[in-house]
Amino acid sequence: MPSGILLLDKPRGLTSNGALQRVRKAYGAGSAGHVGTLDPMATGMLPICLDEATKVIAEIESGAKAYEFTLALGSRTDTGDADGDIVETLPVPPVDAAALEAVLARFRGVQSQVPPMYSALKRAGRPLYELARQGIEVEREARRIEIHSLQLRGRAEQALDLACECAKGTYIRVLGEDIARALGTCGHLTRLRRAWVEPFRDRPMVSLEAVQGGAPGTPSLLPPDAALGALAAARLTEAQVTTLRRGQAVLPDVPVDAPAGRRARAYGPGGEFLGLAEVLPDGRLQPRRLMQPDAQ
Repeated sequence: MPSGILLLDKPRGLTSNGALQRVRKAYGAGSAGHVGTLDPMATGMLPICLDEATKVIAEIESGAKAYEFTLALGSRTDTGDADGDIVETLPVPPVDAAALEAVLARFRGVQSQVPPMYSALKRAGRPLYELARQGIEVEREARRIEIHSLQLRGRAEQALDLACECAKGTYIRVLGEDIARALGTCGHLTRLRRAWVEPFRDRPMVSLEAVQGGAPGTPSLLPPDAALGALAAARLTEAQVTTLRRGQAVLPDVPVDAPAGRRARAYGPGGEFLGLAEVLPDGRLQPRRLMQPDAQ
């Protein structure tokens, strides 16, 4: 079974789960998971973890993400993007460059955002989008988000091309609607592309056509630890590897450069990636998410 990470360039019109299942089938993987959901209209980086690499999904999900999007002004849809039905239209007031920059500046930094009804968040076990399709709207609690950067890339008479870097949990559709409202009108997204997901900012993406057109295993997958470069690493002896695989904590010969409670990458004497371990107060490593030996 293949174990690794594919940086898929998700095509427009396909759900994230639909893309996941096609990749899983192409590689003959027994299990798979994706990092961060992209709407059907959205394109761009969708990290897909196959088999043993699914054990590092949680480490990737916490990273920053970057998006490029086009905000059409003057009309709002029920989904917040071009896949929905128009539910409101408003005139677009004239806004000069200085006023536009002032509005964008208000959305940078830490703030609260109310998740949209058309989202995979659940209420009483049901995804909100199922309720939305039935015309049901429920109260949603605002969540803390952080916009690291928000820049204007281009401007037309009734549309803005924008680029955004943000922390996890940010809904770009809602951001677009809020920007339009701050400009004195309404709006929705007509284009949304995820440029990168940390820590894969400079990594190339692979098209779905390339995945489905080649033999299983082509294109090659990134190793599971390619997502973990920000974590401290520990090299263990053969005896320590055996102890770790038994579920017992081990004390590395070289102390791990990480505080207690943090996770670290564990490697065998030959450099093989063993998985994730938690640093204990006494410096020992407690195994948390280990790779199966035959997955190397």
